[in-house]
Amino acid sequence: MTVSKSADADAADDVRSGTEQAAAGALQMGELSELLGYSLKRAQLKVFEDFLRCMAPLQLTPAQFSVLLLLDNNPGRNQTEIANTLGILRPNFVAMLDGLESRGLCLRMRSASDRRSHVLTLTDKGRTTLTRAKKLVATKHEARLIEALGPADHAALLAMLAKLTQEF
Repeated sequence: MTVSKSADADAADDVRSGTEQAAAGALQMGELSELLGYSLKRAQLKVFEDFLRCMAPLQLTPAQFSVLLLLDNNPGRNQTEIANTLGILRPNFVAMLDGLESRGLCLRMRSASDRRSHVLTLTDKGRTTLTRAKKLVATKHEARLIEALGPADHAALLAMLAKLTQEF
C-alpha cells in the first residue's frame, strides 16, 4: 500500500530544506540591502562596536562621550537642552547623568534663574577624561573610519548624513 504525503508534509519538507540551505550559506538579503534605514542601522552598529572597543579603557559609550563633548563646549547649559540636542529621552538622560556624576565626570546644579532645572558642567576629572577620549577617537576610531572610506568619501558621508538630519 502506498502512502501519499499531505500538502502540510510537503511544506514541512520545503521549510526544512530552506533551513538547511540557510545553514549552508549566507542568507539572501533581498530588498533589505537596498533600504537606506537598514543599511544605516547596520553601519551604526559596526561603528559603535569599534567606538566601544576604542573607549574600553575609559568605559565611555557614544552617548556619554557626546554628553561630555557638549558640556565642554556649552558649560552651564541645562540638562533638557543637552538631552534634546542629542535626542536622548529624559529618563534615559537622567540615568546617564547619574552614572557620569557618580564617576566624578560632571556636576548637576540647580539653576539660579530657574529652580526647576539643573545646569551641567564638567569636572576637572571630566575634562581630563574627555581629553583622553578625544585623542582615542581621533587617532583610532575616526582614523579607521577615514581609512576605510577615504577622506573624500568620509567628508561626503558626513555631509549626506547632516542633510538627512536636517530634512527629517
